[in-house]
Amino acid sequence: MAARPLLEVIICSTRPGRRGAAVAQWVDAVAREHGGFDVELVDLAAVNLPVFDEPNHPMLATYVHEHTKAWSATVARADAFVFVMPEYNHSFNAALKNALDYLNREWAYKAVGLVSYGGVAAGTRAAQAIKPVLGALGTHVVVESINIPSFTTFINDDEVFEPAPGLKEATIAMLDSVARWTSALESLRAKR
Repeated sequence: MAARPLLEVIICSTRPGRRGAAVAQWVDAVAREHGGFDVELVDLAAVNLPVFDEPNHPMLATYVHEHTKAWSATVARADAFVFVMPEYNHSFNAALKNALDYLNREWAYKAVGLVSYGGVAAGTRAAQAIKPVLGALGTHVVVESINIPSFTTFINDDEVFEPAPGLKEATIAMLDSVARWTSALESLRAKR
């Protein structure tokens, strides 16, 4: 790779009053400090996709709506992703599923790290539920997932996430794995 690969850290919660954005901002800062990537923070609330409304199948990439074309360009320029995601009802949230379903080939041959958060279950069921979807889209989910239990106890009065000991090191290990897989998948991305 001539330039550093682009990693998009995606804030997956779109709920008003959400607290997970603080976690994503922390992950974004750790990724920038990691130095293996150029990093872009993407907020699905700002992307603001309606429920899937394209008349053509995403595999055709013949988008008619400007919001889809913009989302396609955002995802296409990335080499890898970290999804910072909540757990809703033992799965991942609908806004994330909708954002994934909008596109097809833009996701392929890219490494994905998962950072889930929640109560005592730490979003682990959401992380497990999303893996088959990401596999169907041709991504490679790294095994070093991050699961944060009782995450709101680590958000201070200024809405800044202050993680438990060891979480930064685990996140760096996840980013190292994303970097290795991003490099390994480069030739496949180039052939698309």
